[in-house]
Amino acid sequence: MTTASSNLETPASTNEFRLGWKVLIASLLGTAFGASPLPFNTIGFFIDPLQQEFGWSRTEISFGITIYGMLAAFLAPVFGWLADRFGVRLVALASLAIFALVFASFAIMPSALWAFYLLWVLIGLFGIGSTPVTWSRAINLWYFRQRGLALGLTLVGTSISAMILPFLTTTFIAEFGWRASFALLSLLPLAVALPIGLLWFREPTPEERPAEIGAGATSDLPGLTLSEAMRLPRFWILWLSVAVITLAYAGALVHMPSMLSARQFEPTLIATVMSIFGLSIFAGRIITGLLLDRFWAPLVTLPILCLPALSCWLLLGDGAMSFMTAMLAAFLMGFAAGAETDLVAYLAGRYFGMKSYGQIYGVQYMAFGLMAALSPTVYGWVRDTTGSYDGILSIAAGMFIGGALMMLLLGPYPDFGRITEEEPSPVDPA
Repeated sequence: MTTASSNLETPASTNEFRLGWKVLIASLLGTAFGASPLPFNTIGFFIDPLQQEFGWSRTEISFGITIYGMLAAFLAPVFGWLADRFGVRLVALASLAIFALVFASFAIMPSALWAFYLLWVLIGLFGIGSTPVTWSRAINLWYFRQRGLALGLTLVGTSISAMILPFLTTTFIAEFGWRASFALLSLLPLAVALPIGLLWFREPTPEERPAEIGAGATSDLPGLTLSEAMRLPRFWILWLSVAVITLAYAGALVHMPSMLSARQFEPTLIATVMSIFGLSIFAGRIITGLLLDRFWAPLVTLPILCLPALSCWLLLGDGAMSFMTAMLAAFLMGFAAGAETDLVAYLAGRYFGMKSYGQIYGVQYMAFGLMAALSPTVYGWVRDTTGSYDGILSIAAGMFIGGALMMLLLGPYPDFGRITEEEPSPVDPA
């Protein structure tokens, strides 16, 4: 299970990056400024301004992103099917443009909670196509021998967001107010990611695909259909593991600025801590991506996904916390977050093939989306009702460890490399 790959440094591996580097950059920027990281890395800084202006509770404000996440989670398989059917370029770029326009509309929303929720509904309906559901499909088709590293580099986009968005958001709010800040932040997808995507983002032609993926039309790609994959126990083991870990993680990310603010951290220090969070996601992405190309993925990520349990322990209590302790808690949680989201995209391709990757990853992403939507509201509700985050942090510590252990039940990778049109559908070797 832990044997190293013998051909990682072959000319074919180098050729993957030579052919696919433009798509990799476009995917990285699309991931960085799409509907996945941008709302989650900024909404925490809008909670206090919105609460002060409108009198909404933390639970009410957090519920907005819950609405978005729930809708996006259920629509992820639909957008995955659209990407499988019509190609990822159209789906990803159209979704990115619509998301940017809707996000900018927060700047002009009326002073009503229903209007706030309506915009999150629109982001949920149209934004999911600008998440790794689409970008990772293209990367999985361009790369095989160094797929782990390529996916890690693509998902570094979320690290870039986590590093720069805290500073941008706090600066924009301080200088221009919260309304203008939404409009300014929307320029990142609209004026940065979208133009590069229009120039460089596409799927490979059959001749450009790695030999292990095979030639021919998209329908002839090796792997399982969604219905075949869903009949395997490992499909639901992976789904449950992702759900448990995300439920523990997403709320901690959104509410960490509030946790630190309650301990008298200044806004600039909070932004610095959250940037450390982003830097650790970057490290988690790259290191995990390199290891995934060499060793069995569940064993690689077992210790990494247990790290946030220590972060939860460090964040317990309402007493004074040193700046170094806060940075350590953010770093450990971010490092694991970088590994976990990279892992899902990688495992969807390795365990189920590329035949119906968009749909399969869409259903797996549903677990991520649902729990990412629910988690901030759960954290906010616990804080509003108990006056402390300690209860949910204690539960989350156990969930991180349990979710990591589930990955060990996935078993060895299937081999789809020799599947042809004449051969029957692959079966689960476990």
